[in-house]
Amino acid sequence: MSRGLRFAPLLVLLLVIGAMVWRLATPTDTNVTSKLVGRPLPAVLLGPTDFNGNPFPLRSLTGKPMILNFFGSWCLPCVGEAPMLEALKKRGVRIVGIAVRDTPDAVADFVEQRGNPYAVIGMDPESKTQIALGSSGVPESFVVDGKGIIRYQHIGPIAADDVPMLLKRLDQLQ
Repeated sequence: MSRGLRFAPLLVLLLVIGAMVWRLATPTDTNVTSKLVGRPLPAVLLGPTDFNGNPFPLRSLTGKPMILNFFGSWCLPCVGEAPMLEALKKRGVRIVGIAVRDTPDAVADFVEQRGNPYAVIGMDPESKTQIALGSSGVPESFVVDGKGIIRYQHIGPIAADDVPMLLKRLDQLQ
């Protein structure tokens, strides 16, 4: 057997491994898209932000376009996102907050210190609403039209560069 043929299997193996590493390192689509975009909000109940109130359906918050924002008082990126949510509120955007795995007292402290851009805040102590919307973490936001149809999912904190895009998406829903 010639010397070159002895190394052929090793060369083939290295080519296969190289192709797999290249394919894993360069995915075809880097965007994570929600399966719920284009579908109505799920029928879930949100807990009240105080212990005396009653749970309310998420779908009851429809009527005009909004941003549905999952956040937590314990979440550091949520702290950084707070000024962007305030800027959106000043531009007339209706923002509904859903506090994930949090307590009413901690949420009250959070909005007192960081500002309250929310028209209403619901509690999601066991992440049931978050899971129902296919949210993977906090902060995460959804643009929802007036009929309660999810139109866009924004993963991660809203940055200054994201504000014009979100305003454009909301304007298209008017």
